[in-house]
Amino acid sequence: MEKTNKNNLNTVLEALKTMFVSKEDLISLLDKKPKDHSLPPKIMKSEELKFTKREFEKMPKTFKKEFRTDGCTARVYKKRFSKYTYGYEIRYRRNGYNVYASGRNLEEAKQKFIEQLAVATKVEKKTKQPTVPTTFHSFTMYHFENFRKRKVTEKTYQNDLLRYKKYLQSRFEEKPLFKISSLECQEIIDEIVNAEKYKTAEEIFSLMSIIFKAAMAHGIINKNPLAIVYHEKHERKHGKSLTKKEENRLLESTAGTEYQLMFALALYTGMRPNEFETAKREGKFIVARNSKRKGGKIEYKKIPITPMLKPYMEGVEEISFYKAYTLREKIKEILPNHILYDLRTTFYSRCIECGVSDVAQKLFVGHSLGELGNAYTDVSDEYLLKEGNKLKY
Repeated sequence: MEKTNKNNLNTVLEALKTMFVSKEDLISLLDKKPKDHSLPPKIMKSEELKFTKREFEKMPKTFKKEFRTDGCTARVYKKRFSKYTYGYEIRYRRNGYNVYASGRNLEEAKQKFIEQLAVATKVEKKTKQPTVPTTFHSFTMYHFENFRKRKVTEKTYQNDLLRYKKYLQSRFEEKPLFKISSLECQEIIDEIVNAEKYKTAEEIFSLMSIIFKAAMAHGIINKNPLAIVYHEKHERKHGKSLTKKEENRLLESTAGTEYQLMFALALYTGMRPNEFETAKREGKFIVARNSKRKGGKIEYKKIPITPMLKPYMEGVEEISFYKAYTLREKIKEILPNHILYDLRTTFYSRCIECGVSDVAQKLFVGHSLGELGNAYTDVSDEYLLKEGNKLKY
């Protein structure tokens, strides 16, 4: 092997005789290993970086809570910036933050990072979306004020709030939604049912369902705790019409009092009890706000002063009603087997008996004509008066 190397060397020397290179220099060149011109990797090191208490106190107030949760840590990288220089990069990418800073040494990188936190916090304040509460009471109020209120009538909204405050608020208060169990919900329903308040039990079940479904829509909970809660559907009792004999008894027993006009208006217009306070006279019509229009839409209905109502409206221009609960107590006193809403049922039944057209019936009582009917139906006052005059018995 040595002989072969010498032969090769001699051959090279012969070929380079014209060059001014000594034998010793050439041997030296051949023995040297080639230099490694490759650069070290760009990122040399990556690890968790802890900040001191003093450094932590320099951070923006709004970011301290964020950083305290994660143990005052960020990601630090030792990095090659050029052929001969090295430095440090610090990054924090969590919970919507993306903060970056670099420096020639670790202390400089830390100082710049703290400065960048202040900038990131200001931007976050400007762009941050309203936070959706995750506890029961706060979320319910948030949902009711921002969404529920738009979907239901004012009366329904107020009733929902009353039921919520009476049956649900004190049970859960600020308990996190994800910690509310199916058993807790079942206990609430069972307590109401055991008190024989079956309709209320259904209403509270429905109210809880609205709250939990909204929480799922916001991504706060994954499962509805009501999914396995048992509740027996309440069988609603529909209104019962008064007989003509009962009609007479109601009006005759209140003759000479303000009750008589109020009951006559309820009997012969079919207004809902919560519409009484909006009623007013406009010529040959009683006009009242339709309480079943949702989404804040305001709509009025016109009911003709029919032959049955006309005798009670002689000389009456201004209409006023007692509170609905006062009228409920009075009708219970005169007709124990009836409720105030039965007067509306009676009006609807008389419309059918007297041959009032289906369209006119719906317009009188404030029912929808259907999407197409609502869009294209605009009947005249003459038509309404003609149909109203059929109410005579």
